[in-house]
Amino acid sequence: MGERSGAKEEIAVRGLWLWVIVVWLTGCYTNPYYDPTKAHHTPQGFRNNYPHPPPGNFWKWRWERLLAGLPPEPRNGYRFEVVKPDHRFLAENDSAITLTWIGHATLLLQVGGVNILTDPHFTERASPLSIWGPKRKLPPALSLAQLPRIHVVLISHNHYDHLDRPTLVALSRQPGGPPMYFVPLGMKDWLEGEGITTVVQQDWWEYTDYMGLRVHQVPAQHFSARSPFDRDEQLWGGFVVEHPAIRFYFAGDTGYSQDFRDIGERLGPMDLAAISIGSYEPRWFMKVMHINPAEALRIHNDVRARYSVAIHWGTFEMTDEAIDEPPRALGRALAEAGIPPERFFLMKHGETRQLAPLLERPVSRSAN
Repeated sequence: MGERSGAKEEIAVRGLWLWVIVVWLTGCYTNPYYDPTKAHHTPQGFRNNYPHPPPGNFWKWRWERLLAGLPPEPRNGYRFEVVKPDHRFLAENDSAITLTWIGHATLLLQVGGVNILTDPHFTERASPLSIWGPKRKLPPALSLAQLPRIHVVLISHNHYDHLDRPTLVALSRQPGGPPMYFVPLGMKDWLEGEGITTVVQQDWWEYTDYMGLRVHQVPAQHFSARSPFDRDEQLWGGFVVEHPAIRFYFAGDTGYSQDFRDIGERLGPMDLAAISIGSYEPRWFMKVMHINPAEALRIHNDVRARYSVAIHWGTFEMTDEAIDEPPRALGRALAEAGIPPERFFLMKHGETRQLAPLLERPVSRSAN
């Protein structure tokens, strides 16, 4: 028994020293991409473009959430309508422009024979641990094995519900070769550490031409962290993907800021924008980093989107609103603004939409 106790103590001491070393190293982090001419760069990492209040106290939020028993259960339990995608059609499609919502922030966009995934997440939890952390309320509408061959992956930032290590590694091993991963500054080293070498890393407002697409990295108001010790060491953002048939905007995770008027002025108008409508309560804590549905509608207008699709709801229960409340809140915001719901539409989990009729339909810009 004495030997076992001594071994456990030795392991504990080693773990403590490892933790001390990690804290010391992260405290000494120097941003290798630092450019003093860019306002969002700092010597230690990155920051948002526009001033905003500091985030609220995380532990205060968690305590108040516990006391109030939040979030409430959805009105109909967790029975969301799910459509089974036609994965054979998606695998064979090389001409139709389609959009499939797989869940949360994961969309499959097919355009010009190129298959694009946004923030792919196919595992059970948005967490570094397999037994703890936000758990999916609905499985992905498509499995990894049912996906067509993916050519492009867009990763907005490194939070666990957007950057899922097992999913990214699995995609890198798909038949036919790995996709090209487009990421913000600072994430390339992390991916290469996982054996993923087909990576394009970009700063805000940089673009890359690839497979007939022009992929722009654009700003968002958010933050990055994979642990308590690496906050804002990697950049975050959104993407604008240009193709002769469509200009697509993927907002990622964000609070509301002037950034969206900047994006609209520099790269708009958008044919289709994918904008978050969930994970926004309580506002005193979430406002800096997550938009609510009314603010999502403001972004739709700012980027001059012809149409927008609502994402980032109905999959993970992470904040204080009921998981089925965001669509209702979006409906109220659209009605108040006098905008038809088809202009900022909802999709069922697994639904595929043919986008050609939508893109060809003439729309009055003044309707925004």
